[in-house]
Amino acid sequence: MANSSDVAVQTEGTRMNTDEHSLVQQACAGDLDAFNQLVLQYQGLAYNVALRILSDDAAAEDVTQTAFIAAYRSLSSFRGGSFRAWVMRMVTNACYDELRRRKRRPTTPLEPLSDDGEEEIESPAWLADDGPSPEDQVAQGELEKAIQHCLQGLPDEFRAVVVLVDVQGLDYLEVSEAVRTPLGTVKSRLARGRVRLRDCLQGFWELLPPQFRQVLEGRA
Repeated sequence: MANSSDVAVQTEGTRMNTDEHSLVQQACAGDLDAFNQLVLQYQGLAYNVALRILSDDAAAEDVTQTAFIAAYRSLSSFRGGSFRAWVMRMVTNACYDELRRRKRRPTTPLEPLSDDGEEEIESPAWLADDGPSPEDQVAQGELEKAIQHCLQGLPDEFRAVVVLVDVQGLDYLEVSEAVRTPLGTVKSRLARGRVRLRDCLQGFWELLPPQFRQVLEGRA
């Protein structure tokens, strides 16, 4: 799958590059090859978002496939704007469906978290999906598990915006479109999600990069 960093950057979540615009027009006109090219462009991003939200490889693959099937069937409803945000709406909707199915089944509860905290902290750059160097793979693997554990402890709506903004790099407007939530609410959920994520990660102090430890020490 393509890495999310290969996806073309869109201005303020509202514009598409010329090639993508042409592919979308062709796909909307029924050109399956054009749609398949769009799938190749966004499948890596879609899978990574689903994996972060669901924390399950197989479920992420299923959700990604479901999302693109839904996108193909709904092409006639696309009215312009950010196609990436529109695809991510399909992905997050499919993830929410999967999470609702899980909640109907018995699960092991996560430790309770406080609902307090509206302050915003800076997005830790090391949350992004950059591959570690060979000598850091073991430590990075443990850190990855800690991050994913803490992400899974977030409420679904917080987790979605944290993953879309801090992990995958979408801008606020795109995320607002993707989750169909007002911009102010997206920012509030992101701020509260970051605070909860930070608090959870304090339990994995020895795994944290020095720059993030400094942030935590400064707030003690």
